[in-house]
Amino acid sequence: MVHLRTGRGAGAAAGLTAVLLLAAACSSSSTSTPAASGGSGGTSASPTGVKKGLVVYFIPKDTQNPYEVIADKGGTDALTELGGKVVVSSGTADTAAAQIPSIQAAIQAHADAIVIAANDPAALCPSLAQAEAAGIKVVAFDSDNTCPNHLFINQANTEQIGTSEVDLLAKEINSTGQIAILSAAATATNQNAWIGYMKQQLAKYPNMKLVSTVYGNDDPATSLTVLQGLLSAYPNLAGIISPTTVGISTAAQYLDTHKDLLKHLHLTGLGLPSQMKAYVHSGTVKEFELWNPSDLGYLAGYAAADLASGTAKLDTGSTFDAGKLKTYTVLAPAGTTGPSVILGPPFVFNASNVDQFNF
Repeated sequence: MVHLRTGRGAGAAAGLTAVLLLAAACSSSSTSTPAASGGSGGTSASPTGVKKGLVVYFIPKDTQNPYEVIADKGGTDALTELGGKVVVSSGTADTAAAQIPSIQAAIQAHADAIVIAANDPAALCPSLAQAEAAGIKVVAFDSDNTCPNHLFINQANTEQIGTSEVDLLAKEINSTGQIAILSAAATATNQNAWIGYMKQQLAKYPNMKLVSTVYGNDDPATSLTVLQGLLSAYPNLAGIISPTTVGISTAAQYLDTHKDLLKHLHLTGLGLPSQMKAYVHSGTVKEFELWNPSDLGYLAGYAAADLASGTAKLDTGSTFDAGKLKTYTVLAPAGTTGPSVILGPPFVFNASNVDQFNF
């Protein structure tokens, strides 16, 4: 999974919005900024019919991942606007076993909704079914739980994330050489979906060869260990894609301190500007991508509140209010994913713009 976190008050959010709009105006990229969404923008307003006093459990992949912390704070902001509250509950490891007690806690607390980033869908669905049987609405975000009767808040178009990562790396290594992927958990649905599209996109680059995919479990120490294993096994590795903020920041730090030995190696993936800007300016990383995790959590919070209040439906084409992000439309199920909405396209960060973002 991907991970980012940084809380902001209303004033800071307004300031970031202004910066993002400036970046959009100045950038030559056609990709929208991380603040972009499926909505039309505008002033936040509570949707008619949303109940006051809602309690929503946010269950991230783990409670220590900076990406997850930021997303959870976005959910808290949404429920605060709506007169409700968020309870953040999960374990410190990216496992379903660490998340199941939080689902049970939500059931015992008679929560109105659960927003969860699934670590292992197959293992979580029975517990989530218990929650739904108890009248709790379930929303997945960041990583789909692929269980029935829920809405998935997708951070960006799945195919676009996977293919764009390959395209970024291909540009940097002249479409030639051995590459590897440093992912999060092997069971993370979002990571696996992106990697699937990466492999499809690699067919367009016959001189690029994927030699290994390793899993750091969104833990810095584990990510470093598997990275070092990669470098030992493949000394001629030309590039690494790490579609997880923990993985890319860990890899960037290691490459930055071993420049003389690894100056031939290129790194890209999904990262937080706050964590990556130093490595961009040092030349260790040229470009990387992401979206605004705060907006992801905010959108998930509004969706959960709307569903719990009966003001949103899972029907294809139905719409719901998302506060400052405006209106979103529910998309039809596709593949293993059920009804969903997409926050917006990923944004490319590089030396020309990375200092303009604070999350």
